[in-house]
Amino acid sequence: MQLTDLTARRLLDGYRKGEFSPVEAVEQALAAARRAEPSVNAFVRFTEDEALARARESAERWRRGEPTGLLDGVPVTVKDLLLMRGYPTLRGSRTLSEQGVFDEDAPSVARLREQGAVFLGKTTTPEFGWKGVTDSPLTGVTRNPYDVSRTTGGSSGGSAAAVALGAGPLSLGTDGGGSIRIPAAFCGIFGLKPTYGRVPLYPASPFGTLSHVGPMTRDAADAALMLDVIAGPDARDWSALPPAGSFTQALTGGARGLRIAYSPSLGGQVAVQPAVAAAVRRTVAALADLGAYVEETDPDFSEPLEAFHTLWFTGAARITQRFSPHRRGLLDPGLREICAQGARMSALDYLAAVDARTDLGRRMGRFHERYDLLVTPTLPLTAFEAGAEVPRGSAHRRWTGWTPFTYPFNLTQQPAATVPVGRDGAGLPIGMQIVAARHRDDLVLRAAHALYAADVVVPEVVTPAGT
Repeated sequence: MQLTDLTARRLLDGYRKGEFSPVEAVEQALAAARRAEPSVNAFVRFTEDEALARARESAERWRRGEPTGLLDGVPVTVKDLLLMRGYPTLRGSRTLSEQGVFDEDAPSVARLREQGAVFLGKTTTPEFGWKGVTDSPLTGVTRNPYDVSRTTGGSSGGSAAAVALGAGPLSLGTDGGGSIRIPAAFCGIFGLKPTYGRVPLYPASPFGTLSHVGPMTRDAADAALMLDVIAGPDARDWSALPPAGSFTQALTGGARGLRIAYSPSLGGQVAVQPAVAAAVRRTVAALADLGAYVEETDPDFSEPLEAFHTLWFTGAARITQRFSPHRRGLLDPGLREICAQGARMSALDYLAAVDARTDLGRRMGRFHERYDLLVTPTLPLTAFEAGAEVPRGSAHRRWTGWTPFTYPFNLTQQPAATVPVGRDGAGLPIGMQIVAARHRDDLVLRAAHALYAADVVVPEVVTPAGT
């Protein structure tokens, strides 16, 4: 049996029944990662010795019938923007040093550790998570497991690739403008950006309240389980939300009765590749067949790109505000460029962006009085060439030009997930986005789970060619 093909829930069931052990699961996950690493480059570092030691401890607990938590023995990876005790967090940057004391977990990492998860390693990110593809001066280019000439997307590209490869069924990602959903869509996995504050974040993101922490998984049920572990307040994050009950229990109910707004292009603002549009439309039809009430309509907003850029670029400028000329010279050139733009913006520019964000949130709040969910493509295209911020021939200079469906919902702080709904003619995955009102993460997970339960969506693990 290939344990790398199994979800976290199936692994836990196998441990419980004695069919296999956490040691076998961790060994196979590490082997899958090692085989793919030369061509995919998903990992900053492996924590192999610690992982195997924790797996042996977990195996002994399962042998005694005394698992320590909800994820005891499950292999997990962590994006290298999040602190993990005992290892440097370098954020894809040559401006940071491996020297120092690394004695603290991020809140989400701490919750996973408490529940018995086994950390396989830290995954790649663009420098400080600044863009929607994953390459950095520190770690180079991360490539898509479905076609290593293509990008994983970003900024949680290493995490998406790890899950797609079978290098652990669970990964922690972050999402400030689509950074969970973009790579999850490009790599054919499930990714959830929860309501802002649902998962506490420490240290705070330089991009402020745009940035969310969330699960990247094989399916929606695993994401619900992972969210049950990592959600809830932490004293280090003053904006963290209180507990919201069990997301696993909220999966029941299916799609029947859900009021779904289907927007194929956000009011005609976006040109969507035909294969993407067709796959999303088929899946929306499947939701209707499952009993949802579906109406094709658009939310009431125009593209909020200028406001997002103001908030994003000023956040980037804040990261590097005190950098010496030498340290600035080590930065990704694109990051250096947006930092300079952000530094030229005024407080009034920033407050105008906050006003635009507030209005967008109001509009979406009213929209969700009529509809439980909004469904769109996650992205208007499938994965393009690796190592580029934008597709060849694009009229846009920045990654936000090809991510019009994702970043608006960071401005509004709504929960949003991507579900894999097929592949294009080149065999590249296509994602569909499901969005709910703030605090209704349960509805996003419920609708997504209905697609998996009906076999409309089927998880898969991929092996890169030549490995």
